[in-house]
Amino acid sequence: MHRIDWDDIPGLPTEPDQSKSMTTFETLGLQEPILKGIQDLGFVAPTPIQEKAIPVLLGGDRDFVGLAQTGTGKTAAFGLPLLQQIDIKQRHPQGLILCPTRELCLQITNDLKNFSKHLGDVSIVAVYGGSSIVQQLRDLKRGVHIVVATPGRLLDIIDRKAVNFTNVRYVVLDEADEMLNMGFQEDINSILSNTPDEKTTWLFSATMPQEVRRIAQKYMSDPFELTVGNKNSGNANIEHEYYVVRPREKYAALKRIVDFNPEIFGIIFTRTKIESQEIAESLIRDGYNADALHGDLTQQQRDKVMKRFREKSLQVLVATDVAARGIDVDNVTHVINYELPDDVENYTHRSGRTARAGKSGVSIAIISSRDIGKIRQIERVIGKKFVKAEVPDGFAVCEKQLFGLVHKVHNVVVNEEQIEPYLERIFEEFQNMTKEEIIKRFASLEFNQFLEYYQDAPDLNVKEERRTFEGGERGVRGNGKFTRLFINLGSVDDFTRGDMLRYLCDTSGVRGNKIGRIDLKGVYSFFEVENDVVDKFQETFKKAEYNGRSVRIEMSQDGDRRRSGGPGGGGRSREDGGGRRRWEGSGSGTGAGSRPGFKKRY
Repeated sequence: MHRIDWDDIPGLPTEPDQSKSMTTFETLGLQEPILKGIQDLGFVAPTPIQEKAIPVLLGGDRDFVGLAQTGTGKTAAFGLPLLQQIDIKQRHPQGLILCPTRELCLQITNDLKNFSKHLGDVSIVAVYGGSSIVQQLRDLKRGVHIVVATPGRLLDIIDRKAVNFTNVRYVVLDEADEMLNMGFQEDINSILSNTPDEKTTWLFSATMPQEVRRIAQKYMSDPFELTVGNKNSGNANIEHEYYVVRPREKYAALKRIVDFNPEIFGIIFTRTKIESQEIAESLIRDGYNADALHGDLTQQQRDKVMKRFREKSLQVLVATDVAARGIDVDNVTHVINYELPDDVENYTHRSGRTARAGKSGVSIAIISSRDIGKIRQIERVIGKKFVKAEVPDGFAVCEKQLFGLVHKVHNVVVNEEQIEPYLERIFEEFQNMTKEEIIKRFASLEFNQFLEYYQDAPDLNVKEERRTFEGGERGVRGNGKFTRLFINLGSVDDFTRGDMLRYLCDTSGVRGNKIGRIDLKGVYSFFEVENDVVDKFQETFKKAEYNGRSVRIEMSQDGDRRRSGGPGGGGRSREDGGGRRRWEGSGSGTGAGSRPGFKKRY
């Protein structure tokens, strides 16, 4: 692979110089109809990946690898040159775009349709699972220029011989690292084998693991590799914070952090589908505008959740990594890692949901002491330091909420015409009060609820505990409640730690927050579980099989029930997270723990 820096490409514009005129889309060589489509969308200046990739791709005859973080504008970087290469008169597939999720598939399709608004009758068809294949077949049969697809559904259509890719000139692999993480290696190989050898391949990825590099080496000929920012690095506009709490108080800390950020519009990441649903349901019960997004939802349910999130009628979205791929929503202020992912690359993808299009954002990790090592590992990979933050106390939350309300009142737009008929009665109601009294009463209407809710709020922060070795295994050893178990499955069975966690949960029926550290080996693994579910694991796995062979679970050789500060997942306290007094006002919450005054944030 021939790797180049921007300044090494002959005949291309140099890196933008602030002392010179700003680079625009007009200077990149795009045709007038495409420029009009860009202007209609309100875009003025290209992002770095667009500025650097578009001139290269407009050449049309060179394989290309583009490395840039999520949210940097990769869709336009490959979509605009692809549209310019299409021969509209030839109504057969000329471009094929593969991406990992249906959300991303729909997003790319919608973007391309917007970009090609003034190009003429350009047919772009989205092919993805969870929707009617009959309708997609009809769309393909009518003739198509560009197919945007997820691998699984496209293979189904290829098997039906419903599409012919013999004339495809361009293949784009978008979010290539994530497609491989999701197990699409064989699907990609099968799909590419149905395309011509002489095609041009463009690969875009946020990271460059060995699996992605092997794809490039196998299917590409001496491609350009263009990197915007550092490989595997995070967005420079993202601040990274972590909070250290006891596992049983993670949920209380989550609510405290959300309350401390009155204008939060964010995504909470979990490792399992079950956990995402449980946390979302708990937040809804406690009066938050929240919902879950995970793989068990139907397409109709997913579309409904995403519609609410885009419209900001949801304050927070609770999602798994796979479900959140392809979410392209502007102005996400916070990403909260309720659980850190197993792979550092997934942390980069998560945090990339915020600080999009040049904006700033915050990525938060709520961890127990045992996860400090993961934080240090992520720091080394993304090249940025985390700030250790303190979970705010009750006074700080009340103060933040009060002034958030004051700022909202100060900035509210008054509709003079509609409010006019009511003003006389309003003035009469307040005529015996001074301005100061009105302000005090108005603020207290909301503030008193928070004072009650957070009265005597406990300190949720814990000090970082020193990590020690015990029985050859590293971990935080505190008040003791974990047992270390052996299982005869490992990486040779195509398990990742995330896969193993899901398998253990699905087979045993035990929730993910009961399972601690997973140590994945080749043909076997070790994992920790809370003491009270050890017997259940041993019982439920007695008759378990995997790929035709018996699964065996035993106590690890050190045998004793390990002592640990808490599970890797962290349990949720059913305490209200505020103080010993629980809110019992009117709201959507069901009794204790319901939080005041938040049901109409958006």
